[in-house]
Amino acid sequence: MDEPAELLASAVGGAIGPWVERSVARIMVAYAGAVPSEVADDARRSGAEAASAVGTELRRLLALDAERQPTNPLSILRAAVRYPTAVLQRTGVPPVVRDEYRERAFPDDLYDLAPATWRDIDETLHEPGIIWGAWKAKTVLDRRHPA
Repeated sequence: MDEPAELLASAVGGAIGPWVERSVARIMVAYAGAVPSEVADDARRSGAEAASAVGTELRRLLALDAERQPTNPLSILRAAVRYPTAVLQRTGVPPVVRDEYRERAFPDDLYDLAPATWRDIDETLHEPGIIWGAWKAKTVLDRRHPA
């Protein structure tokens, strides 16, 4: 894996678990006013599972040649809403009201958690995400338009 990809994968590995926990906590507090300890424990376990599974999926994607990647890292992270969603559903929290676009674009995102940007997951992902994107664009352009 190239250095920008490795930096991004490492940053995501450290950020995804806490994001799951924060996502569950935000919705629980809005719904019930607090996060019961058993829900916090479930969110922590789900966050650890997400860190492992999403980390593996992301590394698999980033190990591919830049022009052969069928999706992008942020799409993988958007799909990770399944982890906090499962915790909230087990707790009995009803889905939130979403706008029409978000319902169509992210049908499985019942709690409107899908990140639009790197910063929506964690501030620490912004720089590695931007660097990786610039690196990928330059790699593709250099191949198509050699100097």
